[in-house]
Amino acid sequence: MIALASDHGGFDLKEEVKKHLQERNIEFKDFGTFDKNSCDYPDFGVQAARAVANGECEKGIVICTTGIGISIVANKIKGVRCALCSEITSVRLTREHNDANVLAMGGGFVGPLLANEMVDVFLDTEFSGLEKHSRRISKISEIEKDN
Repeated sequence: MIALASDHGGFDLKEEVKKHLQERNIEFKDFGTFDKNSCDYPDFGVQAARAVANGECEKGIVICTTGIGISIVANKIKGVRCALCSEITSVRLTREHNDANVLAMGGGFVGPLLANEMVDVFLDTEFSGLEKHSRRISKISEIEKDN
């Protein structure tokens, strides 16, 4: 299951992503927001990130106008590795190298066609498992333990 969240600035793109996930028969849980009324991205991004961290959802996709704020929120949750991306290569590499489990996008910068392609790459690309990447992810986990 995929955790989804957005604020009002990412709402339209989140709705497009939901349609795409439905077309692919991929289950998701929408943590909000549920309309385009002004709201605060931390309220929704944290819920999606916690669902990924606690294993309720396998991965997450979070969206605000720029993707910056909601990615910062997601990365405050221990166990979340959220990558803000706006093109395909970064999405592929963050899965292969960083084993990112949350993708952040900016609804004001990424259109629906590109977003859906990014979602596909995010969901379909496996972590490489290479020792150097595993070592680096372990170091990130150690930093989390200390802070």
